[in-house]
Parts: sequence; C-alpha cells; structure tokens
Amino acid sequence: MADYKAAPLATLPKTLDPNEYFNLSPEHRRAEEARAAVRANLKRQYQLQLNNPHRKELVDDPALTRWVYARANPYPHFRATKKTSLLGAMFGVFPLFFFYYVFKTDRDRKEEQIKAGTLVRKFNLSS
Repeated sequence: MADYKAAPLATLPKTLDPNEYFNLSPEHRRAEEARAAVRANLKRQYQLQLNNPHRKELVDDPALTRWVYARANPYPHFRATKKTSLLGAMFGVFPLFFFYYVFKTDRDRKEEQIKAGTLVRKFNLSS
C-alpha cells in the first residue's frame, strides 16, 4: 500500500485511503453495515422476483430502468469536465492535426523528389 501512486485524473479508492479505511468510528461502521444489509435485502428480493418460475407480470427495477435510459440517452446527461474535454481533444482533434501533418509532409517530400527527378516509381503503368 505504501508504493501505490494515485493517478492524476482519478480519486484514491476508499480501500487504499488509510484515513477512510482504518480510522472509522463504530457509528460509521454500523451505518455502513446497515446500508449494506438494506442493499443485500433489496437485491435478494429482486432476485427472488426475477427467478420466480410462476411469475406472470414484468419485474420492474426502477434503478435498472434509469441506468438503461441514461446509457441510451447520454447527451442530455453529459457534463463537460477536464477529463472529458481532454479525452475529446485527444481522440477528436489531435488525430486530425497529426494526420494532416503526416500526409502534407509526405506529399511535399514526394513533390520535391518529382521536381528534382530523384523519385523512383516502382509501379510504372506506361512502360
């Protein structure tokens, strides 16, 4: 745990933060255990409904419905942050400039070789 180095754009996981993990008060631990018990009970009830062989109705999980809606419609819920802006620039803008530079310099180099008469054309169609 001492040699862990946090990433610049990510937060430290709770399990690796010694202040959050070891120095918890008993009330805080009890509250976390109570929340975990409620989550486990809800999960158990959902699994029982979902795997009931005699069910006739559709099992609706509102959290799953919200998640599917958010995944299907990302743009109304998108928020621009430093990370998303950086990723957008890295994968959207920088490749355009990079390929423009590569193709332009290659074309200019070939054009100079053609003008100088030093370009060797391997696949000459008119021979």
